[in-house]
Amino acid sequence: MRVNVEALNLKDKPVVINRVAKVVKGGKRFSFSALVVVGDGEGWVGVGKGKAAEVPSAIAKAVEHAKKNLIRIPLNSTSIPHEVHGRFGGEHILLKPAKQGTGIIAGGAVRSLLEVAGAKNVVAKTLGRGNPFNAVRATIQGLRQLRDPKEVRAMRQAPIEIDE
Repeated sequence: MRVNVEALNLKDKPVVINRVAKVVKGGKRFSFSALVVVGDGEGWVGVGKGKAAEVPSAIAKAVEHAKKNLIRIPLNSTSIPHEVHGRFGGEHILLKPAKQGTGIIAGGAVRSLLEVAGAKNVVAKTLGRGNPFNAVRATIQGLRQLRDPKEVRAMRQAPIEIDE
């Protein structure tokens, strides 16, 4: 889905910045890898990865990548509508809605993603190693499964056609 990125008031949040090394003939060449989440706080969220010789340019590349991969998640006031499981690689993320006042109960990478998405009351459990790259991808995969209650209600009340 293409969205006008300029119309959204996106905030970016670096999740993790790694120094990576490439071994060459004369020694090691260092560069930086950045994982960034962007969101407008009202249901739009995206994840991006960038790599460059300096940290600010790695973050800038990651933000641009994240803006190209925005998804819309349905929010039920300040929480998610229903429980979902996200899996990516060795990571398994369980996301559950929570009642008003609970806050975001989640670990590092998942917490950052939910904060920029606009969810305020969610319980999340990371079942796996906790690799932030895979944890964020698993969370996005779980959030893609969310269905808006109004859409589901409309779909279920539609008459079912039977072919004979």
